[in-house]
Amino acid sequence: MYVVACIKQVPDTTQVQIDPVTNTLVREGIPFIVNPYDTHALEESLRLRDRFGVRVAALSMGPPNAEATLRKACSLGVDDAILLSDRVFGGADTLATSRVLSAAITNLAKKDEIGIVFCGKQTIDGDTAQVGPGIATRLGYAQLTLVDRIEDLDLDKKTIRVRRKLEGRYEIVEAPLPVMITVVRELNRPRYPTVPMRLAAQKANIEVWNNETLKLNEQEIGLKGSPTWVSKIFSPERDKGEIIGDGTNDPTGTAALLVDKLLDKDLLTL
Repeated sequence: MYVVACIKQVPDTTQVQIDPVTNTLVREGIPFIVNPYDTHALEESLRLRDRFGVRVAALSMGPPNAEATLRKACSLGVDDAILLSDRVFGGADTLATSRVLSAAITNLAKKDEIGIVFCGKQTIDGDTAQVGPGIATRLGYAQLTLVDRIEDLDLDKKTIRVRRKLEGRYEIVEAPLPVMITVVRELNRPRYPTVPMRLAAQKANIEVWNNETLKLNEQEIGLKGSPTWVSKIFSPERDKGEIIGDGTNDPTGTAALLVDKLLDKDLLTL
């Protein structure tokens, strides 16, 4: 049985720059990382492999340099690493992305049955939280979102019970396999790769699947298959000039600095 971890390469958001002319991300010279939520999805997949002996496949859609993301997954011990890369996949919104990932999971099922698909609850570059549920809808899987604990997994009965973290409460839910699960950070603490595994990952086989493999209608994927589009993207303006005061030795003077600043911004009336 396969447990699939969908992972994404995202820009390090602390260093994102925007082209003021094209309103697009400047990718040259920007470091990329594995989406933080996806690291927890990958970790939980590996923990289930350690406990139940399932196979773990890491799946990522992106340009050729996204191979680095999958090599990180290999350094942690995944059994299969698959990169979905093709020019016709480019420019995809969440709808088109979920179509490609769903087709890839269906293709992977030809090797072995799929038990669980893990996704991070959202990505830090899009923050839509739509791709995981989109995969579940297209594959007809039960979906369990915002999961912070796997309570029980019964491979004989093909059922799973999880705890969902909701606002102000928790919810225990049981569902049949196959299932799609989106996870939050509280689920686990990701492991670190060993030096030998890091070295082995550099020689690991990364399968690359393009649209010749998936045979999807090009009008339904990538930019052509994306009904949503971004009209503008920008970095918020940050006010300059911090208030520096000594609240311990000079509380009165510090408070006066704060009041003056608020008055300057018309945020305070006397």
